[in-house]
Amino acid sequence: MEKIKRILALITAAGLIILYLVTFCVGVFGKGDVRPLLTACVVLTVLIPVLLYAMFLVAGILKNRRENDPHDREDVR
Repeated sequence: MEKIKRILALITAAGLIILYLVTFCVGVFGKGDVRPLLTACVVLTVLIPVLLYAMFLVAGILKNRRENDPHDREDVR
């Protein structure tokens, strides 16, 4: 499971780095009507890390909640 988490973390980090590079290149070298693309890149640059943080926060809360639940025991099943 740890290996899968590391692979997913690397893929996410690589995706964010690529998104940052695209945002920079569109902002600096973009000609013509690139405003919608630049806006989308900037919004995703903020939105993706916030959503990932929220997902990990909820997953941690649910994991702790499940571990502390006295009715959810392995030996009962």
